[in-house]
Amino acid sequence: MLLPLSDAPNPRGTPVVTWALIALNVAVYLLVTLPLGSQPPDPADPALRAYVEMVRETLPPNVPLQAALRNLSAYDLFVFEHGFRPAAPQAGDLVSSIFLHGGFMHLFGNMLFLWIYGDNVEYRLGRLRFLLYYLLTGVAATLFFTMFALDSNVPLVGASGAISGVLGFYFRWFPRNTVRMFVFLFPFFMNTVEIPARIVLGIYLFVDNVLPWIFSIGGGGGVAHGAHIGGFVAGLLIAWAMDAREVTGAPAEYRARGAGPAAPSTAGGVAQAIAEAVTDEEMEAAARAYFALPPTETARLLLPAASLALADWLAIHRHAQAALTVYRRQLRDHPSGPEAAAAHLGAGLVQLEQLGQVAPAYQHFLEALELGPSPEVAARARTGLAAIAAHQKLVMRRSVP
Repeated sequence: MLLPLSDAPNPRGTPVVTWALIALNVAVYLLVTLPLGSQPPDPADPALRAYVEMVRETLPPNVPLQAALRNLSAYDLFVFEHGFRPAAPQAGDLVSSIFLHGGFMHLFGNMLFLWIYGDNVEYRLGRLRFLLYYLLTGVAATLFFTMFALDSNVPLVGASGAISGVLGFYFRWFPRNTVRMFVFLFPFFMNTVEIPARIVLGIYLFVDNVLPWIFSIGGGGGVAHGAHIGGFVAGLLIAWAMDAREVTGAPAEYRARGAGPAAPSTAGGVAQAIAEAVTDEEMEAAARAYFALPPTETARLLLPAASLALADWLAIHRHAQAALTVYRRQLRDHPSGPEAAAAHLGAGLVQLEQLGQVAPAYQHFLEALELGPSPEVAARARTGLAAIAAHQKLVMRRSVP
């Protein structure tokens, strides 16, 4: 058995939306699932007949209907009405089904994953966008599952699809994070170990979901593997699209300033003009000219040294998003070598010191140390990692290069 316990880095703070979602799911369980689960169904409930017909259609030939309905509760009928049934789709059920669970262990597993992985994704997205994408990936997960079960009247419930969307974001954005796992292989091995997050999430996606889904042709065992896969892929694709936008989009502070003076007509003239402005320390003019260009025309426009100088100036003057854009474009064009290490360091410092994005900064610092940095860059990256380690909820034990 493998049980995740925590992730690292796990910065201090209050992930308000993550905790609110956990509280809401627990409240639904305590106020709806438990009370209705202990009540027999109302014989006059119009959903009862439809439920019995659904059970009759899905029963194996050797199982009597009476035995299948022996433990029927009012909650089963509630789920039948408010869970999502592909054969009888209702728009409201796409959302209500995300907050219903089949039992305590179903709820516990989902909330454990949300508690471990949700905070870093929430800090990266911001509260409102995190809530929006949580619901959106939950809906995407349900619709993906539905494509392979169009005639099913069995209700789909649980937060697993939405939480799988969170895992997709996490997989894309935090490849160097680690997850503390409790490994229980009695009597051979019982201990906690730290495993790279991408390995843990890769096992979750492929071993726990893709393979069972393939072998069961989209279903199997009462677990909606297709929903898990759909949610994960949706989160992964949204994160990828956001990364692409952060490289190609113009930062807000320079969109507001206007395009500035007309740029020279040739790419070489533009590069020379911006490089000369950087050399002459006319950084504001260089930044305005740089961001006046279409993003595609900035590819390899500047030598790494000039690009770094421009990004560093923007960072020093607290134009955080503009600095990150220049660092990211440099890493797009020059992904290796000492200059790339310096760009990773700069991006990490902006995210840590100006934006409070600890986990993204952590990725950049480790990447900088792996790219043959100068002694100064290496020392500053280690200082950044030490600052992150000193402000964790739980102690990180991972060593750094």
